[in-house]
Amino acid sequence: MVAGQFYSGTEHSLREQIKECFLDARGCRELPEIGQGGKNIRGVVVPHAGFVYSGAIASHSYFQLAKNGFADTFIVLGPNHTGGGSGVSVMIDGQWETPLGDVPINTSLAEKIYTGIVDKDETAHTHEHSIEVQLPFLQFVAKDKMFDFVPVCMMMQDYETAHEIGTILADAIKKSEKNIVIIASSDFSHAGFNYMSMPPPGLKVEEYAEKQDKLAISKILAMDPEGLVKTVHANNITMCGYGPVSAMLVAAKELRATTAELLKYGNSCEVHPSTSCVGYGSLVIY
Repeated sequence: MVAGQFYSGTEHSLREQIKECFLDARGCRELPEIGQGGKNIRGVVVPHAGFVYSGAIASHSYFQLAKNGFADTFIVLGPNHTGGGSGVSVMIDGQWETPLGDVPINTSLAEKIYTGIVDKDETAHTHEHSIEVQLPFLQFVAKDKMFDFVPVCMMMQDYETAHEIGTILADAIKKSEKNIVIIASSDFSHAGFNYMSMPPPGLKVEEYAEKQDKLAISKILAMDPEGLVKTVHANNITMCGYGPVSAMLVAAKELRATTAELLKYGNSCEVHPSTSCVGYGSLVIY
């Protein structure tokens, strides 16, 4: 559990921290309420850095999830930063704990996802933060509404893998009577000295990150999952979760989503100016 590291470690302080993310000038500037908006949301892209850096950007996706009805179940796709466990890993039972309480895994849905390239493996999830950091936002938005989730961790991020995962997810969602949304957890460019990805002469590190990220975001907005992977590789874009985003896009398109919208883009230098910078984006697909 990364409570106390990526986000506040006590219930009260965490609720206050998430509230500040929504009300921040980089955030939605208002708190979410579950409504019945008209968007049939199939997926969102959300960053996964420490809340102090990316939480305000993340709030835009969660505001839309609340506004448009809030789902019963969330499939959370995250990259594998640790290198541990299987190439594509799902947990199929149990619950995950945050300071806001426990979130159960939807076992019946997870068992449908456990097929093909997807292995059942808890090891990949043990020290991985990219999926866990989404849960406090979901808990905050849900209030008293019950929900569950399925965690899928991707070390392999090539397009063939993402396409297979997306197809598996779409098939599982079609067979379910529940309202299910896919959360693709990803930060965008990691630029600067700390990440060994230096900007060309004349560009500030945050300008370089944004320039790179616009290339990737254009493919997401075009709902082009294969193009996203190719663009990341061709331009050496240091986006850590392009595989999860690509898989989400594959599934969303199979579920008849037609529109992708950029809700907010930002970067870590907006919070803490530095010689290194990470880009963050919130997008919604419906």
